[in-house]
Amino acid sequence: MEIRKFALIASFCGGLFWQSCQQSQSHSSAVDISDDLQHSDMELNTVTYEHVFGDDRPFAQCHASTITGLGDGNYLLAWFAGSYEKHDDVGIWTAKGKPGNWSAPKLLVKVRNDPHWNPVLFNAPDGKVYLYFKVGKEIDFWETWVQYSEDGGETWSEARELVPGDKGGRGPVRNHMLVLSNGTWLAPASIERDKVWDVFIDRSEDGGNTWVATDKLDLDRNEVTGEGVIQPALWESRPGHVHMLMRSSSGKICRSDSEDYGKTWSKITGTDLPNNNSGIDVAHLGGEKVALIYNPVSGNWGKRYPITVAISTDNGKTWPLKYDIEKGEGEKDELSYPAIFHEDGHLVACYTWNRQRVAFWKGAIKGF
Repeated sequence: MEIRKFALIASFCGGLFWQSCQQSQSHSSAVDISDDLQHSDMELNTVTYEHVFGDDRPFAQCHASTITGLGDGNYLLAWFAGSYEKHDDVGIWTAKGKPGNWSAPKLLVKVRNDPHWNPVLFNAPDGKVYLYFKVGKEIDFWETWVQYSEDGGETWSEARELVPGDKGGRGPVRNHMLVLSNGTWLAPASIERDKVWDVFIDRSEDGGNTWVATDKLDLDRNEVTGEGVIQPALWESRPGHVHMLMRSSSGKICRSDSEDYGKTWSKITGTDLPNNNSGIDVAHLGGEKVALIYNPVSGNWGKRYPITVAISTDNGKTWPLKYDIEKGEGEKDELSYPAIFHEDGHLVACYTWNRQRVAFWKGAIKGF
């Protein structure tokens, strides 16, 4: 597979100028840069790309990785793995370290002999690292569990149900938590029941001790055909103004916005961004600047490659810069379910690599 390892510089000095600054192993390919970005210098380049483990992994398949920073260039990752997705032997696995020096994968939690799904790591303001994950034979009735570490993922508390007795999925469904400017925790949530999908937000105003779910977001199913929307990704552009992008079955990413700290949300609308009914994530870069990682492919259950980062400087209205991390080579390839965050002028991401490995990518961003 081709890995993008070059810088893109877009500047307007009487016209658009772009240049490839570095290529990987003499390979190159086209990158789509819009000409409607004004008076701005932008640069994005790959710093690190590697796989967290190789073919000596102690499981057949892995998927849905999540990542958080631990400081000093160290990271903690988690994913679900086992024989295959939805099999009873699937548990939550983890590794930690830094590029070039990752710990061996280890099974972190298996609460019972049912499939485990969709871990979400959260480095919280209270100094703890939380791990949320799903447990259940069927997504329609899975439960959300949580545990925490106070030493950077070395040791963990006992796992417990986030909302005891819930069936269907409270708390974060796949993407990272968001701490708002007023201290409220938002968990991007969704429900999949009888092939009908809906999005809502779980809110906590007491540091994750108790949770209040919003109403399901308003969705016109004549506009968003198929199952619906799931797995929202969140950012706050200014105090109280929160935004989400969602995976959908309509062939495009959908959006909703809130002006009251995530208590109520606008009607869901489609965007111009394609979606293959697979996972996306966002990283807030400050103000109205946001990065999106996704497969730029349209169609319900479309192909899951390439894996691409797009950057917006107008709060997600337009996405002038698009950068392929990895292009993929054929119909059997899968580069999917990414997680991304912003750290010290860099974007840090991980994603599924053909259900066999977890890919790690770090890119430098300048001019934003």
